[in-house]
Amino acid sequence: MPGADFYTASSFIDDNRGWLTAVVTVIAALILAEVIDRWLAKRGRDLSERVAGGELSPVATTRLRFVRRLVFAVIVAFGLLLALWQFESVRTTAAGVLASTAVVGLVVGLAARQTLANAVAGILLAITQPIRIGDRVTFEDDTGEVEDVKLSYSYLRLDDGSRLVIPNERLAAGSIQNHTLVDARVRVEVSVWLDAATDLDRALELIDREDGIEGSVAEVDKEGVRLAAATWVSSAPDGGTVAAELRRRWLRRLRENGLSSVEAS
Repeated sequence: MPGADFYTASSFIDDNRGWLTAVVTVIAALILAEVIDRWLAKRGRDLSERVAGGELSPVATTRLRFVRRLVFAVIVAFGLLLALWQFESVRTTAAGVLASTAVVGLVVGLAARQTLANAVAGILLAITQPIRIGDRVTFEDDTGEVEDVKLSYSYLRLDDGSRLVIPNERLAAGSIQNHTLVDARVRVEVSVWLDAATDLDRALELIDREDGIEGSVAEVDKEGVRLAAATWVSSAPDGGTVAAELRRRWLRRLRENGLSSVEAS
């Protein structure tokens, strides 16, 4: 009967009011976070079109992306807290927690020390900007392009295409060599090994004659001589292509002039 169905539905809502309110609160928080995130992204694009001609600087891009993620996380966390507050057991527990805030704070701080340290380090990285999205950096023994800086981790795209995920605490506490922080250009160097009896002057002349390329004797040992050719490229992503082309041209000229190469690198 319709009346019985209405009574059953009303009874279900009354019995599960806390859960229903919690679910609606979480969904509303997610929707609000997504709307604000898209608004911030749109504001960033509009700003880039008006000020930077369509593209924000690495500094602005890094900070905008960090702010978007931070705002999103805060809104979702606040929504979850409101959802949990719908339950009487949670409110009772919260009252006890507030009565012993110092003890709980100590326990939580010890348990989440690593996570909190990474988050604080992420904020410091976004503010001080020792690395920016798009920079070419060397961290410990790995070199690559900064792909993303998140709240807890930063992502480095290595030259072989793989991703290195680094906790922000390690980045903030360690030494980072940033190859493009001051100058966006990147130095590219390729090498060839030749026999010691090879005409080195002629080998260097074959690559030195091009504008913007500098050849030099990089190393000498009992097995031969390593010659190096270096040039500059406008951005890190172009480095691999330029290096491959420079190596190919040099090896071809060595063969054409009868100068046998032992090895290229």
